[in-house]
Amino acid sequence: MRKADLVNAISQKTGVSRVDVLVTLEALFKEIKSSLESGENVYVRGFGSFVIKRRAKKVGRHIKMGKALEIPEHYIPAFKPAKSFVEQVKNNVTSLPSDEGEED
Repeated sequence: MRKADLVNAISQKTGVSRVDVLVTLEALFKEIKSSLESGENVYVRGFGSFVIKRRAKKVGRHIKMGKALEIPEHYIPAFKPAKSFVEQVKNNVTSLPSDEGEED
């Protein structure tokens, strides 16, 4: 499901115009990003948590040059689903669609 599909589904289920749903969704994403950028985690009860994870400094390798590189400590955003969300998916998904159309 893409963002456009999500907007259409919410619009149809709620009766709210697609433009209003899109604006609301964009505002939600912007607030989540803003909170994470400032180091604050976002908790949505029953859905999950958007958290900041620390990645320790490590040594990596530049494959073409064969050189060791130091990768500095950094922070990345992560999503941790709520237990109820995990259980709902675990109990209701019977098979996955084909790999076609999957996006990272």
